[in-house]
Amino acid sequence: MAKLKKSVRAKSSAGKPNADLQAKAEQMSRSIVDSAQQIWMAGVGAFTRAQGEGSKLFEALVKEGMNIEQTTRKIATGKVDAVRDAVEDRVGVVRERAVDTWDRLETVFETRVQRALNRLGVPSREDLADLTSRVNELNGELRKLSGSAPSRRKAAKAPASRKPAPARKPAAKKAKAVRKPALPKAPKPVAPNN
Repeated sequence: MAKLKKSVRAKSSAGKPNADLQAKAEQMSRSIVDSAQQIWMAGVGAFTRAQGEGSKLFEALVKEGMNIEQTTRKIATGKVDAVRDAVEDRVGVVRERAVDTWDRLETVFETRVQRALNRLGVPSREDLADLTSRVNELNGELRKLSGSAPSRRKAAKAPASRKPAPARKPAAKKAKAVRKPALPKAPKPVAPNN
């Protein structure tokens, strides 16, 4: 019987901690259920608040986005204007350089052509102007000396004031009309007989 008492005592002492564990498990389970329920309620509350304030929040975000877009556009427009001005300035400088270069090139070309014409004996514009004025002076002196009628001179002067007609090629026509005398034919060479 001593054995039976020991096993009953072991069963009764083993049942006590088992009850404590069961109570702790129930308490833990209630706290987990309570926490889950609180989390659920917080989520429902957040959803309800987001639904109510969501449209206000959305409108506030839209306004903020529009403000940011306007600010960005102003900055971008300012930058574009600055870049455009810089490009226009650069183009102006390049254009001025190109004009200067063309002017210098034109001057050099005119100078070289004038030199070449002078070497060939072609009179310059100034030379022709001097000659024209000298001819006019001489014509005036001739009129004074001869005392002839000015009407004839004016009539003669009128055609001279017009631009001269382009030069014709009469020399080529004369060359065709005038034949050179033919040279007598040379005798044909004869091969020597060997």
